[in-house]
Amino acid sequence: MTQAVPMTEIWRGDILESMHSGHAVVCNVEGDIVEAWGDPDAIVLPRSSSKMIQALPLVESGAADAAGLTEQHLAMACASHNGSKIHNDLVNNWLAAQGFGDDDLICGPQEPRDIAVRDDLIRCNDPVCRVHNNCSGKHTGFLTLSKHLGAGANYVDMDHPVQKAVLAAHEELTQETSPGYGIDGCSAPNHASTLKGMARAMAFYASAREGQGTRETAAARLRTAMAKHPEYVAGEGRACTNLMRAMGHSVAIKTGAEAYFIAILPEQKLGVALKIIDGGTRAAENAIAAVLAKLGVLDPANPEAAKYLDAPIRNWDGLQTGMMRAAPALR
Repeated sequence: MTQAVPMTEIWRGDILESMHSGHAVVCNVEGDIVEAWGDPDAIVLPRSSSKMIQALPLVESGAADAAGLTEQHLAMACASHNGSKIHNDLVNNWLAAQGFGDDDLICGPQEPRDIAVRDDLIRCNDPVCRVHNNCSGKHTGFLTLSKHLGAGANYVDMDHPVQKAVLAAHEELTQETSPGYGIDGCSAPNHASTLKGMARAMAFYASAREGQGTRETAAARLRTAMAKHPEYVAGEGRACTNLMRAMGHSVAIKTGAEAYFIAILPEQKLGVALKIIDGGTRAAENAIAAVLAKLGVLDPANPEAAKYLDAPIRNWDGLQTGMMRAAPALR
């Protein structure tokens, strides 16, 4: 099958009002497809779902250890965070420890997703900073690696040693030559791959164990950091954080813009890549939850899972008017 398949249904009463379609792939450590929906060879930009690949050179090079980075730092290097106090404080302290400041980040200023932090900025007439950008952890990781390599300040340039290392990691783990790249919302290059390639890369992270080798150790450390500290990967109220907690911190998952999602399942040694083709984030959250439940790592009865599976849709008066649920292919 090469066409996208229905993955998420939106019901209003007894009427199917709309539907989101997509592609998803599950791969094992050998790189074989265990299960697939839609087109495993669809070429897509993984956006922020690739952040653990972008962070791999930071750890593999020794830069993370040289800088004394903790698991929380590594989780933040893979994060699309809310700009909450815990995120901003960690990034500010990390920058300062490396001799950098907000202006050294190339990600651009972004209004915090955390409403309380945003409102405090407004009340105090403080500027929105680059630290508040959801990708500031990744960029601080880039800066740390660049310093370790003795490279220049423009760490997002494709010819910069940081980005050369990122591309090499991407192609080696996906086992594909990337057909191209786009510039992400944070100004960093984002490399395209097939869904199958990304699932294969995530299976590598799932099977990696510390002590197996430099790359495997780095991948295992990043995966563990994400799963153990989901509040740093996203933040309160976010699907990544909620679902990783619901799975007992045993599985790492990561969203990406335009409805991409990955999952890393260490016990099963499986990797998952998923894309909703219309870019609908709500559908990607529903679909990844359904896949995780189907693979036996997410209990559908968990209250956090219920926010995304068979989730009620309510109107402004709190009346339930419908439901979002997985399409039959994912049940």
